[in-house]
Amino acid sequence: MFFILGISQKKKKLDYDELVVCKCCNKYGHIEVFLTYSYFFLFFIPIFKWNKKYFVKMSCCDAIAEIDSELGKKIERREISHIDIDKVNLNCYENREKICSNCGYLAEEDFIYCPVCGEKL
Repeated sequence: MFFILGISQKKKKLDYDELVVCKCCNKYGHIEVFLTYSYFFLFFIPIFKWNKKYFVKMSCCDAIAEIDSELGKKIERREISHIDIDKVNLNCYENREKICSNCGYLAEEDFIYCPVCGEKL
């Protein structure tokens, strides 16, 4: 007799979609909610789960933040239809672009002045 058992991790996208203005890139983007967890399986059947964490991800700039587990559980049960994005601590990436209001040139975030027209960004 033999047993097939083990421990693994899984990432699951929850059924949640909301269109907001991202506070990282100032573009419209969808909020996606993910659940990550570890689980023990026996004969490829999950027996129990632990280490559940909920994350939000912006579709526009891939900014990610961990959210409270109570909020995540409510989203998983479809009890919440709105997330206050201002209360979520998004990890914004450093290499964003700035748009010149004068000429429309896309400059990197560390530019203070536009390299084309010299206007302050």
